[in-house]
Amino acid sequence: MNMNESINQKSPVAASTANDPEIRVPMEVRCVAWFAVLMFAHLPALAFAQESCPGMHVKILNIRNSTGSVACALFESPDGFPTEYLRCATNVMVIKIREKQARFNYLHIPPGTYAIVAVHDENVNGELDTNWLGIPKEGYGFSNDAKALLGAPSFSAASFLYDGRNLNLTISLNY
Repeated sequence: MNMNESINQKSPVAASTANDPEIRVPMEVRCVAWFAVLMFAHLPALAFAQESCPGMHVKILNIRNSTGSVACALFESPDGFPTEYLRCATNVMVIKIREKQARFNYLHIPPGTYAIVAVHDENVNGELDTNWLGIPKEGYGFSNDAKALLGAPSFSAASFLYDGRNLNLTISLNY
């Protein structure tokens, strides 16, 4: 055997692995494996991604029942706060209550100082009903959990600073 013949000869181990069907990985399996690797590489980014549109996300707590609707009004000044919400608020949303829950998303809101009032309008007449003494018969609540003592709280008591990023708020209703 000369030098050239020994170099061109393949080892029996290398020849058997290349032709062995149990060791060869089909192209479909390799494609699925690469797809899985790429998907798992992006999973943390997908799981922790913020909403594409930042805003204020308001969850209403302590809703007495699922009757009627909840109005949530966003004010950017003390003008009309809180009683004239249908006329003076910057943004008003009204939704039907489902399973004693309500959630509002205010998107595209510029940074600034705001206050929120929420009203459970059980008879859907568009106003907060009161008894003959002026005491509310329907649920109401304010941002900052501002309390109504002998009248509605002031805008400054309910106001908060919004910086333009996602902000989660909760408002508890009082009956």
